Amino acid sequence: MLKDITIGQYFPGASVLHKLDPRVKIVLTIAYIVMLFAASNAVGLAVGVLFLIVVYAVSRIPPSMILKSLKPVVPIIIFTSLLNMLFIDGRVLVSFWILKITAE
Repeated sequence: MLKDITIGQYFPGASVLHKLDPRVKIVLTIAYIVMLFAASNAVGLAVGVLFLIVVYAVSRIPPSMILKSLKPVVPIIIFTSLLNMLFIDGRVLVSFWILKITAE
């Protein structure tokens, strides 16, 4: 089971990103995380996704490896999306008992 979890595992390669100093990679990762949390609209998030796609393209990591590393994160994304849909106040789209799905 632990062989399937690839988050944080090193993938060997000879790209420009692989040759960077580890401290530079850590600082860039922290800057990327701060940028994502500071994004206040869809444009900011789209820039973050575009940057991520460019980084993956430059690093030449196979798409199958990327998808495999995202597999353990999918349940967390689904759970938080459900919580967000059900408990954020706003314009109510669907209401059932105490649960409400809002537009926001």
